[in-house]
Amino acid sequence: MVRTEVLERSLPSLVAWLERSRRQGQVHHDDRQRCWQVLGHPEVSAVLADHTTFSSDLGDLMPRQPDLDLLTRGNFVRMDPPRHHRLRGLASRAFTPRTVTGLAPRIATVTAELLDAADERDRDRLDLIDALAYPLPVIVIAELLGLPAADRPMFRRWADALFNQPDSGPDTSLPRLAEQAVRQAAPAVREMNSYLLDRIQAARSHPADDLTSRLTTTEADGQRLTDEEIVGFVALLLIAGHITTTATLGNTVLCLDEHPDAAAQVRADRTLLPAAIEETLRLRTPFPRLARRTTTDAALGPALIPAGELVVAWLTAANRDERMFPEPERFDLHRQPNPHLTFGHGIHFCLGAPLARLEANIALGILLDRYPDITVATDPPVRHRDPWTMVGPASLPLEVHPR
Repeated sequence: MVRTEVLERSLPSLVAWLERSRRQGQVHHDDRQRCWQVLGHPEVSAVLADHTTFSSDLGDLMPRQPDLDLLTRGNFVRMDPPRHHRLRGLASRAFTPRTVTGLAPRIATVTAELLDAADERDRDRLDLIDALAYPLPVIVIAELLGLPAADRPMFRRWADALFNQPDSGPDTSLPRLAEQAVRQAAPAVREMNSYLLDRIQAARSHPADDLTSRLTTTEADGQRLTDEEIVGFVALLLIAGHITTTATLGNTVLCLDEHPDAAAQVRADRTLLPAAIEETLRLRTPFPRLARRTTTDAALGPALIPAGELVVAWLTAANRDERMFPEPERFDLHRQPNPHLTFGHGIHFCLGAPLARLEANIALGILLDRYPDITVATDPPVRHRDPWTMVGPASLPLEVHPR
């Protein structure tokens, strides 16, 4: 059993709250949070699939702030068609499956280098987040974008400002939470915007063989991305892209530690590692919820949601819906099918999902090959992020024994 730091807002407490909420219906209005909670798998799938009724543009419901307004110009996660299709289509041309697959050798090299450095510091202990789970995806995505990997302490500070939000539990209304989040994140967003605009303008003037330079020249139907639009896209890849992989690496190690029989199966048959990653993504969903806004009166299950309402689609709850996942709390390496919604659904399905899966599979395979025995340490304890905002360890001390 993993001993972790006792937190008021732990993943088990969030799951317990979601299951209590489910008794009110898979779709119901939450007076305290001032939103509609959507908990069931088919209901969440319906919300994410219907971008016409359930808009991703929350501009009317969010407080306005100039720095965040600039950041959202190219953030197609927060857009609806046709603008979403144009921006995602242009971005996809520069972020192809071939590009992702071609990163595999570099991912393996960086993983080995980071673990070599960790072994030099201490052959018996390492913090997985500091040693591998954070730097690996940041180095890979920074190199892909043409950003200096040496700036990763600054990138981490930005991510913490965006995802470590106070008072994010069930007693806080979402409009109030949004106001708090904007105030907290604004200085980091301002710094990030300035940094990325400088890099984008330099790439436009002196293009190199990197994704940022390609984004400045990619064209479809005679249209190109503006510098301001590229800021939002690059920020999305840099921050959301790396933090998802960081969480997945840490969460998978936690799941294998909590389920030694499954860990033994994965060590004996490495072809089971992708299944272990998918089951981890289901049970420890990095981003627990997504927000939408109704554009018209919407029938969802037995509920009728008025137009202009905030709708929260809970991925964490959908991924534990027993109608879709028998014995949903069981970590099952052989769960087939495993239609979790961790990377979303519909037109907003995560563009970086293939890279996150590739990084996790390669890095965890190397980790298991290098260390025949991996145990989560009890002193110091694991530190977790607030699961209302992000599910994943902030630190994960391990006892390891290299071959």
